[in-house]
Amino acid sequence: MPLARLGPEAHGFRIALISDIHLNVLVGRSRTRQLVDLLNGTEPDLVALVGDLVEDADVAVQGRAAEPLADLRAPHGAYYVTGNHEFYSGAEQWVRFVSGLGLRPLRNERIALPGFDLAGDEDASGVNHDDGPDYEAALGGRDRDRAVVLLAHQPAQVTEAARYGVDLQLSGHTHGGQLWPFTRLASLVEPNVAGLSRYRDTLLYVNRGTGFWGPPVRLDADPDITAVELVSPRA
Repeated sequence: MPLARLGPEAHGFRIALISDIHLNVLVGRSRTRQLVDLLNGTEPDLVALVGDLVEDADVAVQGRAAEPLADLRAPHGAYYVTGNHEFYSGAEQWVRFVSGLGLRPLRNERIALPGFDLAGDEDASGVNHDDGPDYEAALGGRDRDRAVVLLAHQPAQVTEAARYGVDLQLSGHTHGGQLWPFTRLASLVEPNVAGLSRYRDTLLYVNRGTGFWGPPVRLDADPDITAVELVSPRA
């Protein structure tokens, strides 16, 4: 991912991106362990989990299945933003739980990393639960000479991201459509269903996720973990 404002010290910075694990009665602890091993195997500088860790279940029910996330290894840590299914389950309990596992939630906030800023917004569905994205809090008042990478669950959040001059948004949510006819329907409501695209001056990358919602089937929408390498023209 070439980012014009990326500092040379971040040239080659690797982000391991995962989304939509959807822990449920069919996707449990052994699957999480497998995913953690795959993420660590990419040798990332940072891990980003962009929502829908769980499918509509309390921590008391699915917390144990998420515990292997504590073994994620990256020099700059692991970060997490909420998805719509966290809000269906009770987002606060899951934010507290993943924090205890060592992931850092980004809830309408940003941090400075060498060569760029990393921001995270709450999922758009949070507005129905007295919460939601606050783009000004996450992206306002920053140094515009620095690149910013935004973690946001839903690709449609890129409209606001572009307004705030985000260089790259990393999202999930769509499952790549998961199966027909949703592979076609998803493209009617999202600016991008899978892979890399551009919205105005903002690059948007949509991860297809690793789990499923509803029927335990994926057709023409292979699950994926994405290794994103940032490139600086000044390196």
